[in-house]
Amino acid sequence: VQGLAYRNQGQMEDAIAILQEAVALDPQSLSGYVILGWTQHLAKQPEDAIATLQVALERDPDHVPALNALGIVYLVQGNLDQAVATHTRARTLNPDNEIAFYNLSLAYERLGQYPEAIDHAQRATELEPGNPHPWVALAIAHAGNGDVAAAQTAYQQAIQLDSRYTSLSFLNHLERAGFSPEQIQATRRLHSR
Repeated sequence: VQGLAYRNQGQMEDAIAILQEAVALDPQSLSGYVILGWTQHLAKQPEDAIATLQVALERDPDHVPALNALGIVYLVQGNLDQAVATHTRARTLNPDNEIAFYNLSLAYERLGQYPEAIDHAQRATELEPGNPHPWVALAIAHAGNGDVAAAQTAYQQAIQLDSRYTSLSFLNHLERAGFSPEQIQATRRLHSR
């Protein structure tokens, strides 16, 4: 609990130290590794995050939360093939895993595989219709595929869910949602139309 409190306060070094102690005290707790790995990711320590999450997956290769977290770390680092492989495994283990579908859409969009990006983003919007992030992912996938009308429709849905998407400066937060700088620029172009 204290580790999460430190993380929420932005005290990443303290959070990581406490979470490392927690994992050492209870090495069988996979959720402990996931929380530690995610905190390391947020602290911009991707190599440590990957190592921590891989320990969890050595203990249970089918642990979906660890796969989701590891896939996001790979995605943010630009290791797109590893992100696709990891999230595909998570999606296979849990076909209603909106995190995997959403992140697969972002990875496929970056790879220029727009039909796959659209399919995965569409499924993410079905699984989590109230979250604007999958709608933005769907919008940029449609834009990349050349369908401006569909892109605008999806982006308007994101705006209906969260009016902050009408503000260009708000789009910077998409980095925290796994968007690459190029994907944020694509969103800015949609916003400006």
